Amino acid sequence: MKINTPPIPLEDLSSVSPMGEIAGFPVRPGFFDINGAMDLGIGVNFTIHTCYGTRCELLLFHTIEDEPYAVLPFPESYRIGDVYSMIVFGLNIKNFEYAYRIDGPYLPKQGLVFDKNAILLDPYARAVTGQKYWGIKKERAYHARVVKDSFDWGAMPQSKRELSDLVIYELHVRGFTCHPSSGVRHKGTFAGLMEKISYLKELGINAVELMPVFEFDEMMNSREVDGQLLLDYWGYNTVGFFAPNTSYSSSAERNMEGNELKELIKALHDNGIEVILDVVFNHTAEGNEKGPTFCFKGLDNKVYYMLTPDGNYYNFSGCGNTLNCNHPVVHQLILECLRYWTISYRVDGFRFDLASILGRNEDGSPLNNPPLLRSLASDPILANVKLIAEAWDAGGMYQVGRFPAAKRWAEWNGRYRDAVRGFLKGDNWEAWNAAWSISGSGDLYGGFDPDYAGDYAGYNSCINFLTCHDGFTLYDLYSYNEKHNEANGWNNTDGTDDNRSWNCGIEGDTDNPDVLFLRYRMMRNACAVLMCSRGTPMFLAGDEFCNTQYGNNNSYCQDNEISWLDWSLLEKNRDFFDFFQFMIAFRMAHPVIRKRLPDAVCGMAPLHTHNINAAETAIPRDARTFSVCFAGYDTDKGRDDLVYVSVNTYWKDVHIILPSLNTTGNWYLAVNTFGDGHGQYFYPAGKEIRIDGEFVMRPRSVAVFTVR
Repeated sequence: MKINTPPIPLEDLSSVSPMGEIAGFPVRPGFFDINGAMDLGIGVNFTIHTCYGTRCELLLFHTIEDEPYAVLPFPESYRIGDVYSMIVFGLNIKNFEYAYRIDGPYLPKQGLVFDKNAILLDPYARAVTGQKYWGIKKERAYHARVVKDSFDWGAMPQSKRELSDLVIYELHVRGFTCHPSSGVRHKGTFAGLMEKISYLKELGINAVELMPVFEFDEMMNSREVDGQLLLDYWGYNTVGFFAPNTSYSSSAERNMEGNELKELIKALHDNGIEVILDVVFNHTAEGNEKGPTFCFKGLDNKVYYMLTPDGNYYNFSGCGNTLNCNHPVVHQLILECLRYWTISYRVDGFRFDLASILGRNEDGSPLNNPPLLRSLASDPILANVKLIAEAWDAGGMYQVGRFPAAKRWAEWNGRYRDAVRGFLKGDNWEAWNAAWSISGSGDLYGGFDPDYAGDYAGYNSCINFLTCHDGFTLYDLYSYNEKHNEANGWNNTDGTDDNRSWNCGIEGDTDNPDVLFLRYRMMRNACAVLMCSRGTPMFLAGDEFCNTQYGNNNSYCQDNEISWLDWSLLEKNRDFFDFFQFMIAFRMAHPVIRKRLPDAVCGMAPLHTHNINAAETAIPRDARTFSVCFAGYDTDKGRDDLVYVSVNTYWKDVHIILPSLNTTGNWYLAVNTFGDGHGQYFYPAGKEIRIDGEFVMRPRSVAVFTVR
């Protein structure tokens, strides 16, 4: 539709004047290509779109009021295509909140469920109101605030680290510092996390992966079980994709929302730590047919969600609805969202929850070359951003090792978790899978081929993990045979039963010294193997000091001591923390673990698996003991870098023979998870123990050797 005004120059608004008046406010058509609400100084530009809606109203609210003080219907002349845009003059962004109402047909079997009375949140809202105080039930509809972005990032360069050079530390912003033992001033907030940066540096990690920080309502589906209030603690039900979770801020930010998160990210960057956000584009908090209508359902239900032929919701997410990611409108929203977080928050990467959904067509069928994934992989703004897929969904699509656009995307390596967990606890039939996984899962990601994917070789496609938020902690992995989710209120039926865990003889807490000695050894084994595996290691916050969730492997609703990190365990388990810290530093000191280097001068192959006798490079299918050798030339240090990792899951001693070095040096023991009997489990550089060709692997232990 033709608008009888010339285009408005955004760079010069001094001459812009109103063209009419609505509800007592001077107005004019706005910027149709700028989604959301934007402060112009002279007023505010509001832009929103609906494909099937027939009428749109802008609602203005005084702060914390339920009824709008002004309703501004968009004239038809303020609409181009499906987009409504209007500048409202004289508005001070500090004095109001806003929302929309959209009218249209109500034909549920055709997927149209418009309600002219429903108050709708702007899908591009940069700040959502009414969410400030954690654990207080929201009594009114979602409103948005207009945000003024004045944060100065200075000349901070974007990180160019390869993914394989990262050690990723997954954490929950609230749970990380909420426990009374955390010792921080601003518990459970971005500011509280910032107080722990010195600890993160001490540990040695160089990337944090934050569980969802987009706006969510923790009171959604809240319930009481045995006197305990259960919440949507994890935050995987997104309310607003462009807005940081307000209750994670330590103080009211008003129209500067996001500044505390930006200060956190800048401080992390200043300390050499990258920030990866766990993002949820597979579903929203609106749920199924019985769920609330606060945004997408009321804007364009048929556009934003995958619907069955009779108008119901496909549920490939397991959460009631599935976002229609490859519809062009939703595709655009996701791309704009990721660009926004990359530009305005300087985020270094994104981990996509249930990412296989992003590759489904509008009818739910898998796409061979999904437009969204292709677009994200080739977008120039996202060019240096890490893209990490959880390459499966709740609808049964499992794409580990074959996620679309794999030469750009990395994946959570679920096979690594399963195979290595199983082998370490004694499932010897997992020997081959475990050996391949430690070697870099080359059969999945092509990491053995030096020509694979150019600069983005297989080791940059593989995220290795044994623990994450979804499952047992490392301590619980060797303290429980079975999950113990009774506190969740579902009679222990929720959470996975495939844990591949081992309680080492006694279920749960014990004072038995033999069981405890074995448990700590098994944890050291897991840490050593993870840090000596080709690919990018990731582990769950608190694993480094044996944090426990008391056997709960699905703590999504537990905003209490079950999920919070108990920092008193850091001192109790200081020896284990020291081991974890050493293994991270060891990995950083040996680039040959992280990636293929130029060929070693000594002539050893870049990568080999070995039987008990290193002369046998083939391992039996049911081996209980095997080794992996990484070899290459470290150009920075001007010498060969050789690392030999031996894993013994047998309950008896095993004699191994190390590779012959001829005259190129000697093997030295750097790590022995069984220990020397005096509490020594690792040896710093220069203090390693020389090994003359043979070594006795103690029961259920890992040993790591280097050459000098």
